[in-house]
Amino acid sequence: MAVADRFPGIDLIFHDQCFAQAGHFAGTDEQRLHALLDCANDPGIDAVWFARGGYGSNRICEAAMQFLSKEADRKVFLGSSDGGYLLGSLYKAGIGMPVHAPMPLDVKRDRGEEAIARVLGWLSGDDAAIEPSMLERGFDKDPIVAFNLTTLAMLAGTPLMPDLSDHVVMVEEVSEHLYAVDRLFFHLMQVLAPMHITGLRLGNVSDVPENDRPFGTDAPGIARDWCARSTIPFLGRAQIGHDHANRIVPFGRRRRFDER
Repeated sequence: MAVADRFPGIDLIFHDQCFAQAGHFAGTDEQRLHALLDCANDPGIDAVWFARGGYGSNRICEAAMQFLSKEADRKVFLGSSDGGYLLGSLYKAGIGMPVHAPMPLDVKRDRGEEAIARVLGWLSGDDAAIEPSMLERGFDKDPIVAFNLTTLAMLAGTPLMPDLSDHVVMVEEVSEHLYAVDRLFFHLMQVLAPMHITGLRLGNVSDVPENDRPFGTDAPGIARDWCARSTIPFLGRAQIGHDHANRIVPFGRRRRFDER
């Protein structure tokens, strides 16, 4: 049985743009922007699930925020990786419920059906799919966001960057050398420290390329070091990342799908 068949209350509709191609991208900027607006502004759609990582979504974010209608405000927007540009932009604009989550393309990963089932389960009302540290918190605790480290570092200092004051910030990374992870934390902390975030959690840092010599510490060590340098509390690990175990993180304070 296909994983989607286990959730008969959910209809998955793939926009034609998902199958387009323009160089590296799934269609031109204009095609991808129009597809996003088609789905976000459609009153018959409850959630917009970014099909894959979304490289290039930063190229359409500002235009998208200008043309989203009131229908977009009641929707859930799910994605991760470069899709974080859109999630961050939506969060800053106060539009809908941005959610860091696995993507449909993740079904191709080892045990990828588990990730897809986690999203469909949450959309069906199952809170168990939420990132565990969020489940341990009450509904009145500090708000939370989750991003790919590179994506959040690239957002920092741009008009798309949301105010993360008093937030718990979760970050994860994939396919970066440890020295690059160190650089990213250096840049990001210059922005997060003045915001006085509540703390940082580190998700999975996977598929790290081998360097010609050991960096001298691991990803958690890098995160702890930069948190200490920036007087930001390091809160431990988070179950997010570019793998089948990626968990659900609704932005803001802990909410259910039906509380959007």
